[in-house]
Amino acid sequence: MTKQSIRIGTRDSQLAVWQATHVQELLRQEGFGSELVLIKSDGDLDLVTPLYEMGVTGVFTKTLDAALLSNRFDIAVHSMKDVPTQMARGIVSAAVLERANYTDLLVPKTTHHFLDDPESVALIATSSIRRKAQWLNRYPQHSITNLRGNVNTRLRKLSEENWDGAIFAAAGLERIGLRPPHAVELHWMLPAPAQGAILIVCKEGDNDSLEACLQLNHAPTDICTQMEREFLRTLSGGCATPISALATMQHDKIIFKGNIFSPDGKDHFSVELEEPFDPETVSLGIVAAHQLLQEGAQTIIDEIRNSA
Repeated sequence: MTKQSIRIGTRDSQLAVWQATHVQELLRQEGFGSELVLIKSDGDLDLVTPLYEMGVTGVFTKTLDAALLSNRFDIAVHSMKDVPTQMARGIVSAAVLERANYTDLLVPKTTHHFLDDPESVALIATSSIRRKAQWLNRYPQHSITNLRGNVNTRLRKLSEENWDGAIFAAAGLERIGLRPPHAVELHWMLPAPAQGAILIVCKEGDNDSLEACLQLNHAPTDICTQMEREFLRTLSGGCATPISALATMQHDKIIFKGNIFSPDGKDHFSVELEEPFDPETVSLGIVAAHQLLQEGAQTIIDEIRNSA
């Protein structure tokens, strides 16, 4: 029996609600009615502690996971980059939507002249250890300050504080129409695994919800984000490890780029692989991760674990 009304769980931030409403519209186009159920996550409640210091994975997803398993709604909608590579027991992926812009953006306070000046000194805001490490690798003379909160809160803080700029995911700003015209795309900065993608999850065994959502799945995005997450999982990387990955499909080929940095940006290992796509072969993400481990990336992972 086809489910005609689906309860959609989401965080209550503007961006999260936009994503859930987008899923609601896609389901409507497939003939399904739905309603939104809003939840506030631990990651939204603590806006001071840097994400990498909160000591848990899934800081934005675990509250929704618990509510989903408690049958408060039928499906949950997440920014896929926030979802742990090992999902909660009893929860499965139902669909990955077509990826939006995966790049990171610098939103400068006024001007971004310091980007082209190797002698410049600047104070940049981000809570992401991945962005911090890549930025300090490129601009070792700059300083990084913590910036937490939803997109709206972070933009407001940037306008109030004496910072030179802040880093955002392009997709988040673009989805809710808040990308400033003077924002600069950081094409040199490799994104978080699955950045720009939206993931729908449901309870294991809920075949009605699964069947409805599978119609929304975008296969190329699903394949590429899975490779990126396998790279992350193989490197045993959590929110305290600066790991980046991007897989793209081009004319039946997969191009995979990945890296791992020390938190201070001084040390890193990078990999780039390309091969024809074959669903029967080992994931390029796994192959790339093992290559970095063979080259010595384990030293960075061990140092981060020992300093925790």
